[in-house]
Amino acid sequence: MVKFASSHGICNYIWFMIDSFKHKGMRRKLVEEIRQKGVNDSEVLAAIEEIPRHFFLDNAFLNYAYEDKAFPIGSGQTISQPFTVAFQTSLLELQKGHKVLEIGTGSGFQTAVLVKMGVKVFTIERQRQLYLKTRELLPKIGFRPRFFYGDGYQGLPAYGPFDRVLVTAGAPFVPEPLKEQLVVGGVLVIPVGAGDVQRMIRIQKVAENEYQEEEFGEFRFVPLLEDKEQGK
Repeated sequence: MVKFASSHGICNYIWFMIDSFKHKGMRRKLVEEIRQKGVNDSEVLAAIEEIPRHFFLDNAFLNYAYEDKAFPIGSGQTISQPFTVAFQTSLLELQKGHKVLEIGTGSGFQTAVLVKMGVKVFTIERQRQLYLKTRELLPKIGFRPRFFYGDGYQGLPAYGPFDRVLVTAGAPFVPEPLKEQLVVGGVLVIPVGAGDVQRMIRIQKVAENEYQEEEFGEFRFVPLLEDKEQGK
């Protein structure tokens, strides 16, 4: 059990977190559902099976934590559908020790999946309340990425280059700084589209100024916003 209270005034309650046998059984069923939908990466599925998704949801949604659905988490953001988390993560083709930039920390669930897979995670969130909440939550439950508050369109040039970049919100275009911050051979996974539906794109940097692009179907994400001042 994990017990803590927020020191940032975001939450005025104490969270009690218990991962029961019932929760673990529900996760096994969820993972099987994701597998049947086409994600077969055993390491990704194992990570999702081990992480208590209900830790990342508000109390109102606890009974639905292991449905394959997205749910609101505040600040106009959502925790992604587990299938989407699994699908995006599998497209990264991660190897232990990879240096990964995540754009859009959100609830921290996707972040936790990346950390669980043995990579070094640098994660950016532009919504200040979510940034503070997740920066407090993740270390308390055993996940310690590097946290940053800022504009995801700019990436983290001072900390690059990165082996992988993952964008967890819908971008109207592919930000050039994110491509530039890849190592040669690195991969960027990003949903692209200005409307309600985005195309899932995987971009590989094959040379210093050369990229190859693949498309993997349509998804729905909240929009990737610019300028951290708007997210206070």
